[in-house]
Amino acid sequence: MTESFIHVKDLVKTYDTPAGPLNVLRGINLDIHKGDFATLIGPSGSGKSTFLNMLTGVDKPSSGEIEVGGVGITHAAQRKLTKWRARNIGIVFQFFQLLPTLTVVENVMAPMDFANVWKPKERRSRALELLDRFGIADQADKTPDMLSGGQQQRVAIARALANNPPLIVGDEPTGNLDRMSATNVFNFFSELAEQGTTIIIVTHDREIVQNVPKLFELVDGTIGQTTLTAAAARRTQELKTLRTRFATGEFKSTRL
Repeated sequence: MTESFIHVKDLVKTYDTPAGPLNVLRGINLDIHKGDFATLIGPSGSGKSTFLNMLTGVDKPSSGEIEVGGVGITHAAQRKLTKWRARNIGIVFQFFQLLPTLTVVENVMAPMDFANVWKPKERRSRALELLDRFGIADQADKTPDMLSGGQQQRVAIARALANNPPLIVGDEPTGNLDRMSATNVFNFFSELAEQGTTIIIVTHDREIVQNVPKLFELVDGTIGQTTLTAAAARRTQELKTLRTRFATGEFKSTRL
């Protein structure tokens, strides 16, 4: 087996709350290899976004270790981590986070300007190439507020790809896209994975991930490889248990 590109060991994240400690991640162990295309599913509030924040160095774990491409990011200084992230990770946020005062093409060029991966004369053409791949090159000189939500999401995806990072991480990256556009994006991610880019996506779209090679499920703060069939069966069992508890009067409300 090839060496892991992402190695997560005993990852724990606990938040202090007025009600006491909240254990979101409970000792996650995970290995993902270069060129893997993996999706992470799980119920709302299960810690999927928290896990992505740990993986990208946006937030620090309470304990445990994370290595990405041989780089230990858990204890890295934030300044060093910011530079490393700009060159090595493309992040697609759930709520776009486009810069409102920049045009669409300038938003895509921004990571290039920061990381200095591309020569200045190459950056606009690179950005336009990505925008064209997602069918919005004609929107290049508009500002984000002039675009629909789906168009803004495509800009955000293009921006994440700007520096050809070895790792793409997405938090519901197709959540604002129609079915055809979402399929196009996932097909493009598949092509990138075949070329050696590692892709990790959090999504609730169980239909579109049926052809994704690796599927992980986060439940009760732990993570494991699963299948859509197993995940669906588990959810069915959870609903049966809830209905039984309601029927026996364990819960006062009768609404599911």
